[in-house]
Amino acid sequence: MNLAMRFPPARPQLLVAALALALGGCAITEPVTRPRLALPADWSEPVAADAALPVATWWRGFGSTRLEALLDEALAGNPDLRVAAERVHQAEIQLRSAGASLLPVATVGGDTGWRRAEDGRGSAAVENESSGASLVISYEIDLWGRLAAGVAAAEADVASFRHDLQTARLTLATSVASTYFQYLSLRTRFAIARDNLAIAERVFAIVEARYRNGAASALDVSRQRTTVLAQRAALLPLEVQARQTLTALAVLLGRAPQPLPLGDETLDAFAIPAVAPGLPAELLVRRPDLASAEAQLAAADADVAAARAALLPDIQLSGSAGLASAALLSLANPASSVALSAAVAQTLFDGGRLRGQVETARSRRIQLVESYRQAIHAALKEVEDGLGNAERNRQQEASQLLIREEARRSLRLAELRYREGVDDLLTVLDAQRTLFQAEDQLAQFRLSRLTGALDLYKALGGGWAAGS
Repeated sequence: MNLAMRFPPARPQLLVAALALALGGCAITEPVTRPRLALPADWSEPVAADAALPVATWWRGFGSTRLEALLDEALAGNPDLRVAAERVHQAEIQLRSAGASLLPVATVGGDTGWRRAEDGRGSAAVENESSGASLVISYEIDLWGRLAAGVAAAEADVASFRHDLQTARLTLATSVASTYFQYLSLRTRFAIARDNLAIAERVFAIVEARYRNGAASALDVSRQRTTVLAQRAALLPLEVQARQTLTALAVLLGRAPQPLPLGDETLDAFAIPAVAPGLPAELLVRRPDLASAEAQLAAADADVAAARAALLPDIQLSGSAGLASAALLSLANPASSVALSAAVAQTLFDGGRLRGQVETARSRRIQLVESYRQAIHAALKEVEDGLGNAERNRQQEASQLLIREEARRSLRLAELRYREGVDDLLTVLDAQRTLFQAEDQLAQFRLSRLTGALDLYKALGGGWAAGS
């Protein structure tokens, strides 16, 4: 029986189409991985009644045009921010490259040549000339979704780097504001130390006058001279810290580390905004770092799908067409050719390399899930701490204001009583130390309130929202 007559040979196109229909439903897909979390319904720390949610330009809430100018300069010129922007650009290029793998690849070529051959036996030489042109098109059928998974991973990487850029912007903005506040605090503390030096020198003058009149001892003079010298020595570390903080601020702005003209603004001139946190569940869509971690999870899911699909056969289609002529640099009277082919390749043995890649991708996904879970817990803690610190810092500053006023009053009374000979010098020295410590502590509490507001803005995402 002639089997060829009963079963005519199938054309390559029909074979490929039948194979695609049979296997088209076998694409590898991976579910999107999310950690299971029990988020609290509300925050345990109190929130001020006049608090407002952060906005994108949250720094305007401090009421400082100088701070706004510094942040505008930093966001425009900071090198680290530009580096983060270039990472986004590189990820977008990688995405375009990954998307190109879904399209056919076409190559065109041409050749021409001349050949002369002699057999060495006196026969006439034989010359050959030829020219040709060809077009080859190849295409990989993505039945298992391996190429599509690579594109999905690249898209998730782009989203992750974009969120990282927003995180870098927020980190830079809070760092600039915090550094500026620290510099103003150091400048305030330097002024306080200088004022206390003036007080010590005034008391020293009183002691010397009393000593000349026989109302004070040499020990009193020595003690007060020691106090003056100690106050002078205390100025130097504050001056060094202020200078180093100022140059650090210049670097954040994208400038050379040199002193900046910042005017005479003081910490007392800043408003301290009350910040509302919203609900804990909303934090997941308000922090760009959490959004970046979620995008990395999506990329890990796609990597697992691509690794699993790599275990299955590759199917390649190719077609070619060409022209050939027995002439040099000419395609006159050419002969033409056309070819179509389909190829299936399956790895039979690779020592477990492909399966190892699958397990590695799955392990990395588990790692990212746990990292994401930990990042959420840390974010919740940062908000809770920020809310609690805001209220406690406010109470501490209010109490310290009262302490400073009492310390000033005590020093005035101690100096008066010492002039009148009622109390000794030790009472004046103790009152002076108390005032210095009270004023210095007040400046630090004011700084804590300002930096606490910054920490809370940062913990809440700085007014960023998913999709913005």
